[in-house]
Amino acid sequence: MLYGQPIVDMPQDLYIPPDALSVMLDAFEGPLDLLLYLIRKANVDILDIPMATLTKQYLEYVEAMRSENLELAAEYLVMAAMLIEIKSRMLLPRPKADFEEETEDPRAELVRRLIEYEQMKLAAREIDALPKAEIDFQWLNVWVDKEAVVRHPDVSAEDLHTAWLSVVRQAKLHTHHKIAREELSVREHMGLILRTLRHKEGYTEFAELFDPTGGVPVVVVNFIALLELCKEHLLEMTQTAAFAPIYVRLPTDVPEQSMFEVPEAFDGTEEGEDV
Repeated sequence: MLYGQPIVDMPQDLYIPPDALSVMLDAFEGPLDLLLYLIRKANVDILDIPMATLTKQYLEYVEAMRSENLELAAEYLVMAAMLIEIKSRMLLPRPKADFEEETEDPRAELVRRLIEYEQMKLAAREIDALPKAEIDFQWLNVWVDKEAVVRHPDVSAEDLHTAWLSVVRQAKLHTHHKIAREELSVREHMGLILRTLRHKEGYTEFAELFDPTGGVPVVVVNFIALLELCKEHLLEMTQTAAFAPIYVRLPTDVPEQSMFEVPEAFDGTEEGEDV
């Protein structure tokens, strides 16, 4: 039907490309299939093929195909040439081989290919006999109201360790360093230094005036207090030799009462005294 009208006669300008149609043989799918058919038909052993008879039957079949389709028979012609070669090699006298060596049979390669082809053909036939979806059976979808219990995989120790490292790594990225202000009084430390010297009879080593356990801020404030006392001539520092320990002592020419009075400049009411 074309535009609603039946087409009875073949159009004169109808062109069919040569590759549009392919001719399939009824029983054979290639030269090996034909050879296997001839061997099984003659009921001969595939390991001992009579090459003369098989080649004659094969060539008769190929000649019949050449009259129909030369392109299709090309692969068959290659096999025919191979059969003729094997037949020729079998007719030629074989060279004498050593005692332990065996002369290679010219049919060995052909027999190997035939056996492999037969095995693949049988396997394909078994696969083809299996039920086919959408042909022998249909897929059915069953909706279940209640969800089945989902079984999750077990967690290994290695997975748990990896997850823990990931959490720690994320925690380190969000770590904040907080600095808290600590009020330290220089005047208070000046009084502590003076009292320490009084308990040590006014003479002690420089390092004895510092307490490293209080931290860096305490040590710094203590050192500033020491410098301020020296500036006000309330302390003296002495050293017996180069690189020798430094000693701190109370001056002898300062009255004892004023010696333990901290200057007013370091009263807590003034700006800048606390660190």
